[in-house]
Amino acid sequence: MTDTNATLLARRDHAVARGVATATPIFTARAENAELWDVEGRRYVDFAGGIAVLNVGHRHPKVIEAVRAQLDRFTHTAFQVSAYEPYIALAERLNALAPFAGPAKTVFFSTGGEATENAVKIARAATGRNGIIAFTGGFHGRTLLASAMTGKVRPYKAPFGTLPGEVYHIPFPDAATSVADSLRMLDFLFAADLPPTSVAAIIIEPVQGEGGFRVAPPELLVALRRLCDEHGIKLVADEVQSGFARTGRMFAIEHSGVQPDLVSVAKSMGGGLPLSGVIGRAELMDAVGPGGLGGTYGGAPLACAAGLAVLDIIAEEKLIERANTIGTRLRQHIDRLHADTSVLPVSKARGLGAMIAFDILETRGGTEVRAGAAAKICARACELGLIVLACGTQGATVRILVPLTASDAIVDEGMSIIGQVLAQAA
Repeated sequence: MTDTNATLLARRDHAVARGVATATPIFTARAENAELWDVEGRRYVDFAGGIAVLNVGHRHPKVIEAVRAQLDRFTHTAFQVSAYEPYIALAERLNALAPFAGPAKTVFFSTGGEATENAVKIARAATGRNGIIAFTGGFHGRTLLASAMTGKVRPYKAPFGTLPGEVYHIPFPDAATSVADSLRMLDFLFAADLPPTSVAAIIIEPVQGEGGFRVAPPELLVALRRLCDEHGIKLVADEVQSGFARTGRMFAIEHSGVQPDLVSVAKSMGGGLPLSGVIGRAELMDAVGPGGLGGTYGGAPLACAAGLAVLDIIAEEKLIERANTIGTRLRQHIDRLHADTSVLPVSKARGLGAMIAFDILETRGGTEVRAGAAAKICARACELGLIVLACGTQGATVRILVPLTASDAIVDEGMSIIGQVLAQAA
């Protein structure tokens, strides 16, 4: 008997730890570009993209071809045992794309949490300091140090006891907090808890992902760069979710003109295969001696082959430009919904490029968000054939991460479903 979504869900409940959540009750059988089909044969438009992993879409032919060719050569040696050319070639490509001036070097891992954690390790080794400053609402992964840097208690910190110390948070600017407020809190932190000479790094998402697609104001990034230069602190841009053309630039921090010292990357870099890394100024990257960085699967051959194909696709298919085109289209749809009095109240669109979100509001024209409402909207959208995800510190944000290879028709179809759901919810 062929399994259904219901039977697979029952098997999942018996076999898989409940700590790993799943946003939808469907089980995927196959996928192409910006569409997928569940085990019962039902089609869905994909506005989640594997949580920003599929900027080049499901099963892009060039990714499949590159992985298949590498599969015919070898699948694993461990780079620390016997190195291989695809790792070096991908590092060379990324060094040339680094969003800062001067020589760059790259090291690869497997997950976004490894990327952010190793960026901190590199900053600590380079500075001889321990302190780390992050922002409320930020998400940097689920390892213990990454969880400590993440600016949200539940569900990322609460059950896990004592987390690594010397990690501090300041408010991320939003409707209630200005850039001046954030910088004032940073001054308070320096005065009350640790001098700037004890800080190794400030880590920030240029566009917060789980925090609600809130864009870091350029004036904040400029001020952080100035403080880092003044006090010898390293500025880390967490581009795990926002990188690889998603925001209409290769990296989101490029919108600000600010140059970081280290960049954490993952998700869409591997085109669907597990791959992450840190791109950094060469002198910082070499502060760690041989053996201090790495991992058995870090920069795996199949993933590096996929990563090289992803960079080719972004260039050949002009996905940076496409991200801006899709973003404009999404904004037009969302802003029409914002003005529509027949649907549930929503905010105007927010974000950069095709990293776009909107909030469910309590009242039309207001600013107070409807806490927890986004998950219900996303669940109903799934019933109608659209996979889309919630986020935000209060669970009121619907985020859109449609593959950049999606057609206008697919984008419009997905937004039509969102409009239906908001009309029904009203």
